[in-house]
Amino acid sequence: METKIIKLNKINLEEKLILEGAKFIKEGKLVAFPTETVYGLGANGLDEEAVKKIFIAKGRPQDNPLILHVSSIEDVKPLVKSISKEAEILMKRFWPGPLTILFRKSNKVPNIITAGLDTVAIRMPNHPIAIELIKNSGVPIAAPSANTSGKPSPTSADHVIEDLYGKVHMIIDGGNTGVGLESTVLDLTEKIPMILRPGGITLEDLQKIIPQVEEDLSIIKDNKDIVPKSPGQKYRHYAPKADMLVFTGELENIVMKIKSQTEELISKGKIVGIMATEETKDRYERGVVISVGSRENMETIGHNLFNTIRLFDQKEVDVILAEGVGLSYIGTAIMNRLKKASGGNIIKV
Repeated sequence: METKIIKLNKINLEEKLILEGAKFIKEGKLVAFPTETVYGLGANGLDEEAVKKIFIAKGRPQDNPLILHVSSIEDVKPLVKSISKEAEILMKRFWPGPLTILFRKSNKVPNIITAGLDTVAIRMPNHPIAIELIKNSGVPIAAPSANTSGKPSPTSADHVIEDLYGKVHMIIDGGNTGVGLESTVLDLTEKIPMILRPGGITLEDLQKIIPQVEEDLSIIKDNKDIVPKSPGQKYRHYAPKADMLVFTGELENIVMKIKSQTEELISKGKIVGIMATEETKDRYERGVVISVGSRENMETIGHNLFNTIRLFDQKEVDVILAEGVGLSYIGTAIMNRLKKASGGNIIKV
């Protein structure tokens, strides 16, 4: 398959190029595009045959639901059975933005989108390229992250090209993404509002508006029997080529443990990658050390996380030793991605 790559400036959009991407969507083709979270792999969300191509291109299991992306709150109405008062409040407060909401789906939504469930995940991205693409396509766009299934999510067009060139019809290069972590997924279809996947909109943000919001236990703890209601709940994601260990606890203990583990692994002939932070990077004398960001500004860690994992792949390390972070605000989302990336290899020290 020939993949067309176009570059767009999100501040000064070329309408002709947006219309070309929208035409591809209308024709049932695949278009990778930037959002404020990660790059998405888009298809007409109402066209079952088009959506099948997403699963094939990514190598994604079909029991993993997809998110529908819309360009306005009005676009939600035909896709759902009803919109609760809570949903209205949250959409007005956080849309456009990195919040996905689960609704009871209408018959208009194909079962392939929801993996046969009666709920559908919907969000409005906060990115001008994404919004204009959806608007000009005239349909909701189904879009998981634009990467090979299981690999780190793409935060630049280069990542998309690396994974999907020759498997999709168009890649829109809109530069690096902002948040760097996928959207928060909030289930409003049950009695207790439940975060199924943490992201840029945190538990603390949501509790200011809906105090009874809770987090699903599988966010940090593994539950192998889960029936996924949202993307990212069941399968290993974001996996580097190397084995990965994540260390949590007091920072001093983490640093000392990683240093001793590094020495032990190097003595066995292993190439060791250390995912450090700005505060600790100079304390590691050996190994391939990459800072993922500052603990004083956790958003930088979220922004850099997936790119850092891909950098370790490029360095061809055998093992990655990663510093964990605290479970508050966006730290929960970061630890959730590290848990998935490491296959649950989290060690408290």
